[in-house]
Amino acid sequence: MAKDESGRKVVVSNRKARHDYEILSSFECGIVLAGSEVKSLRAGQAQLKDAYGDFRGGELWLYNAHIAPYGFARAGGHDPDQPRKLLIHRREINSLSGRVAQDGLTLVPLSIYFTHGLAKVEMAVAKGIRRFDKRQKLKEREQKREIERAKRRQY
Repeated sequence: MAKDESGRKVVVSNRKARHDYEILSSFECGIVLAGSEVKSLRAGQAQLKDAYGDFRGGELWLYNAHIAPYGFARAGGHDPDQPRKLLIHRREINSLSGRVAQDGLTLVPLSIYFTHGLAKVEMAVAKGIRRFDKRQKLKEREQKREIERAKRRQY
């Protein structure tokens, strides 16, 4: 587990999310975990590859986040792919659910980390990027690199 610039201990980050989605805004929320899940997170045994957030029963849930079973847990521990409840304020849930439903956006987890001993999830409101847009972005990045190289050669 490495500490980032804000002093939080990042367990796992979802790098693919920044590639596949355009991040519009991000927010922090708590996560309801069993004891063996916390132990697995502290050991760095989690994956957010295909995870997403969704609303069910007026609450925000995290789906497809894989937290590996803890090896020393009693009676097998926990289900690694179970949905996990996310903890945010009611007014935030209402505004997010309206925004996601109206604009066709999605909720994507960016990272799971510990701050002051509590597990937190950084979620993002995101818009999917089409394959054409990805290629365009890569082409623009390459053109900027070429311009920078040309500038350096001149001086």
